[in-house]
Amino acid sequence: MLVDSHCHLDFPELAGRIDELLAAMAEHDVGHALCVCVALPEFEQVLALAQRDERLSASVGVHPDYPDTVEPDVDTLVRLAAHPKVVAIGETGLEYYSTPGGADWQRERFRVHIRAARRAGKPLIVHTRAAAADTLQLLRDEGAEAVGGVMHCFTEDWETARAALDLGFHVSFSGIVTFRNAAALREVAAKVPDDRLLIETDAPYLAPVPNRGKTNEPAFVRFVAACLAELRGQAPEQIAKLTTDNFFRLFNP
Repeated sequence: MLVDSHCHLDFPELAGRIDELLAAMAEHDVGHALCVCVALPEFEQVLALAQRDERLSASVGVHPDYPDTVEPDVDTLVRLAAHPKVVAIGETGLEYYSTPGGADWQRERFRVHIRAARRAGKPLIVHTRAAAADTLQLLRDEGAEAVGGVMHCFTEDWETARAALDLGFHVSFSGIVTFRNAAALREVAAKVPDDRLLIETDAPYLAPVPNRGKTNEPAFVRFVAACLAELRGQAPEQIAKLTTDNFFRLFNP
């Protein structure tokens, strides 16, 4: 069995196709998918998706690339995370690619999520882009190692991965690892310990080869797994088992 540890089934590209997506998951032995929240006004829709099928779970959080949205506070995140279908806090983190140098509100929002995760006792889903040093520093400053989590859709170097691993975090790879220009990322993926490895789609984005350019979906996580199996010299069945075991141990859906 495979698990898609990060997708956005509530996004318009996928929301009208849920039955089809679930059927494709079953056909390709994808037994679970984590529906990740990016803004508080969308949380109820994300939760409703998770509630409709035992193969789906949810998170609660506000993406760092959403400046004009309802700002979260610790109490609200903890309250929403108390629902049994909510297994994580996030997507949170720092996004400096679209906001060069970042912004104080972005860093404060990240701190709020880490504090909420610690209070709720649930792991973090961390997005970092062009902001690795600050992301790691804030995780350390706020004691994120107490709850751990995942560096989702990882695209950074081994030094960043090693620092995240030292904080007790998992590292998740998306379809990007299958792209022709991702040789450096594949080198990182080959080094991540078996017990910290996760796979994801980030659907509807970043469809892996051979479906690059198409709308991504949870069933396509099998191509990420196949790529990792080849570059790590492991059987596909081994990648499926260890990434699934890692997911259920971390998120306990």
